[in-house]
Amino acid sequence: MKTAFSLLGVVLLLFGLSGCATEEPQESGEKSITIWWAQWAPADGLQELGKVFQKETGIEVVVHQIPWSSYQDQVFLNFGNNQTDFDIVVGDSQWIGRGATKRLFLDLTDWLPEAVDIGTIHPRALRYLCEYPGGSGRYFAAPCETDAVGFAYRKDWFEDAAEMAAFQEKYGRQLAVPETWAEFKEVAEFFTRPEEKVYGCALLTGRGYDSLTMGYQVLMWGWGGSWGDEEKHRVDGYANAEGPVQALQFMKDLMALAPPGGTNIDYGKSLDAFMSGSTAMSMNYFAFYPGIAAEMGDKAGFFKAPAHGQTRVTSLGGQGFSISTKVSSRQQELAKQFIAWFLQEKIQRQWVQKPAGFTANTSILSSAEFAGATAYNRQFAESMDLVRDFWNVPVYNELLSVAQRHLGEALDGRRSPKEALDALAAGHEQVFRRVFLLQ
Repeated sequence: MKTAFSLLGVVLLLFGLSGCATEEPQESGEKSITIWWAQWAPADGLQELGKVFQKETGIEVVVHQIPWSSYQDQVFLNFGNNQTDFDIVVGDSQWIGRGATKRLFLDLTDWLPEAVDIGTIHPRALRYLCEYPGGSGRYFAAPCETDAVGFAYRKDWFEDAAEMAAFQEKYGRQLAVPETWAEFKEVAEFFTRPEEKVYGCALLTGRGYDSLTMGYQVLMWGWGGSWGDEEKHRVDGYANAEGPVQALQFMKDLMALAPPGGTNIDYGKSLDAFMSGSTAMSMNYFAFYPGIAAEMGDKAGFFKAPAHGQTRVTSLGGQGFSISTKVSSRQQELAKQFIAWFLQEKIQRQWVQKPAGFTANTSILSSAEFAGATAYNRQFAESMDLVRDFWNVPVYNELLSVAQRHLGEALDGRRSPKEALDALAAGHEQVFRRVFLLQ
């Protein structure tokens, strides 16, 4: 995942190529590194820490920010040059397969365990943001920004005495943050009042980039589904099994409780629906929540993804630091020096004080200090124990396109959930077959 969305930066700012390093340039007195990242508040926070690093080491850090809408394209176009304009790229988890297999990202397998105690990195962040293939112990990134899908809710509505009494009378239980998807549906149904222009829930259903897939897979995993066999890359019988079909049908049913246009809500629209006062519950990445908390204060609360039965899973977000293979070894060493410095616990404690600066450091995540610092930190830390990710193989973009298309067909009523997932499974296996990954 993925937080590659165009509106996030605006909101948060309100408050097969050669793997060899390039030829060594002539030494100069000035030392600097350039980091490319998307344009949003965490990148501002990283630049602030870069100034601290410069004071300590004399090495200048330049964080170059690119709008989310064009960030991925610009990064991989730049990798087509003999030398990249960046030393470090902060890349989506889904990029790591492409970066590793095309030898664009420097292999950090030997270095990372020396730079930081691997045991201090949340194991799911390590696997999904840093490691490729998963479980191999080979690292091509170090953790920078961690993230997960969660929910914001109108705490003031939930605590209103009249609303609480009405809900109790209708459902025979207290109005509370939903622990299960069944409870979620009841709460969404209760708050859906089209005549008042008030709606129950805004889920991630956008057709651009990845938001529909990121939203759907939270339910898919909850219903016991998966994208496929991670070793053999078989999809038929997995992505279109009974559990995923039921999950997609449940998601489709929730569209009746969403604001107008609910079948095509991206990250920014989900945020808008919530902050405009029209929606009781909004699904989004935790990176949005500092902006919500700053704008809405005690009117907003936050919760982690609901469970289905005993299963509770959510979508990974965030990005890792990868070092370009297309810069000199001197620049690579400077990049390593910065990353090692950033991963120190004392620096991570500064990082989490930045807007949406979320850490992978397990000591910080488990601390009472972190949990009590904001209205969303505890839910974020708990969500990190629940995260999974979409395919991060080199052809993830083609797989994502197939998923977005066919999931959208189900929500739009052009295919039944079963038909849509059958088409998705066939499309994914076709992609894997084309690149000789299907076994």
